[in-house]
Amino acid sequence: MRDPEVVVRVPGEPVGKDGVARLCDVAREGLAHGAAVVVCDVRAVRRPSLGAVDLIARLALTARRGGGRLLLRGPDPGLLALLDLVGLAVGVEMPGETEQREEPRGVEEAVHRGDPPL
Repeated sequence: MRDPEVVVRVPGEPVGKDGVARLCDVAREGLAHGAAVVVCDVRAVRRPSLGAVDLIARLALTARRGGGRLLLRGPDPGLLALLDLVGLAVGVEMPGETEQREEPRGVEEAVHRGDPPL
């Protein structure tokens, strides 16, 4: 059975050009082996920077090109604000949020006769 996701752990310090390429390769390989989601674990990023934004943007592009999507795990509020500032937050989903076209758990599409009122 294939793993539905590939996890890319982003270190707290800047990774440089080679590090970005290596992390994108990890994502690309996971997608090539059947993963549908690239989980970008950013819990170690405590001082958000444009370098972190660049890495996330490149991972998002890698995921899209590989037919998958990107999820952030454990983002700092400052990182989310910076992503929003540069317009990248739109393309990044947070785990636990309801995805588009998906009903939240416990919500029905229609009311059936005999259902008690809430």
